[in-house]
Amino acid sequence: MTDKPIASVSVDLDNLWSYLKVRGEPSWCDFPGYLDIVVPRMLRFLDDHGLKTTFFVVGQDAALGVNHDPIAMLAEEGHEIGNHSFHHDPWLHLYSQQQLEEEFDRSEYAIEQVTGVRPVGFRGPGFSCCQRVLQLLMRRGYEYDGSTFATSLGPVARAYYMLNTRFSRKQMEERKELFGSFSDAFQYNKPFVWTENESRLVEIPVTTMPLTRFPIHASYVNYLASMSVTLARVYFRKAITLCRLTGTPPSLLLHPTDFLGEKDAPEMAFFPGMRMRAHQKMELLSECLELVSKHYEIVTMRQQAELVLQQSHVKRSISTAVAGLPPELLNEA
Repeated sequence: MTDKPIASVSVDLDNLWSYLKVRGEPSWCDFPGYLDIVVPRMLRFLDDHGLKTTFFVVGQDAALGVNHDPIAMLAEEGHEIGNHSFHHDPWLHLYSQQQLEEEFDRSEYAIEQVTGVRPVGFRGPGFSCCQRVLQLLMRRGYEYDGSTFATSLGPVARAYYMLNTRFSRKQMEERKELFGSFSDAFQYNKPFVWTENESRLVEIPVTTMPLTRFPIHASYVNYLASMSVTLARVYFRKAITLCRLTGTPPSLLLHPTDFLGEKDAPEMAFFPGMRMRAHQKMELLSECLELVSKHYEIVTMRQQAELVLQQSHVKRSISTAVAGLPPELLNEA
């Protein structure tokens, strides 16, 4: 470790079928994918930058033989493996307790069978989480959660996904809280510790721009770059400056789409930024990560969670795990 403050970088390893599923495309049932293309590309990129990061793997992908080699490569290259649920349903808050137990049983088993690693970190698909999920994470021995996303733009993203789609009443009900609400902007944007009785669970939010709470994850930066690369650069630089000024340790989120162009996955043409070529995205991402590395030491999310647990004085009772709770209600020990 150096004297620099720390930051983390993680990848939600969402496969093609998971995007089509949220969009309501029937073809998702065949589990189309691109992991064989994108995983080697991501690993080369991270190796070139000397980075070890955290990959949140979807259990359904780990359960399919066609994905075993690329997923196993992640652990073989020394990257941390996290749990991103089994079915990648961004509505875990609608699951019964039994469904949640089965979701974690299946995802943990599938991921461990392929990687040899039992995950200790979790991120809900679409940032879906609730009090019952947090309690379950504690009971199952998880060390951290990364499902908090303190932005007001969730409903905008939801509206974008709903364009040109035809959902059944059941599907609309499932998606009515997709990506959160405007009040999510009031959630905490720095790591803290959930507590219940003697149990503790570190929460590492996906960092948003301090003050404005606009997203700064790579997919959003690419969306801006599709309009103006200069705008994207200035925007991200401002975000890191505000993180430094406010003492917000960045936890930056990547997706496979940040390494793919439209030719790699033509079915993803609807997704923001997919009109850009893969090499353009990776050049911009290189600039962003070099800027972060200049001011922070980049570690895995598990390493960040361990440091938070050692240093944090901010604790929050798990009974307050409701969307939009103002940070003023945090308890300081």
